[in-house]
Amino acid sequence: MKDLYKIAKGVLPNSYSQYSNFKVAAALRLKNGEIITGVNVENASFGLTNCAERSALFTAYSQGYRKEDIDEILITTEQEDFISPCGACRQVMRELMPDDAKVHFSTVNGETKTVLNKDLLPFAFTEKDL
Repeated sequence: MKDLYKIAKGVLPNSYSQYSNFKVAAALRLKNGEIITGVNVENASFGLTNCAERSALFTAYSQGYRKEDIDEILITTEQEDFISPCGACRQVMRELMPDDAKVHFSTVNGETKTVLNKDLLPFAFTEKDL
């Protein structure tokens, strides 16, 4: 997990967060060992902002990877406290990642906390509900 933290921290400066000044980066590990990153990208129309978690997941899917290819994700910020994904990210993560995928939160100091994807949004709306 230290490699995920190092990689996520390395792309944190790429965050486009000129409105909130709240940088977020994510590093997504695939089962084949490849790591895909994402950062938050804000927009003056705040609803059009894309979070780091979704940026990483959408990149993976754009490259042809799917749910069964994903192993874990680490999210980091410049904060001293643990920051968890927003509701929109939790919904996307629940659909695009395996339920048992590990989700790691890390602080600016490298401390981590780990939960399972399914525990972030226990009553998620999924394709089974359609």
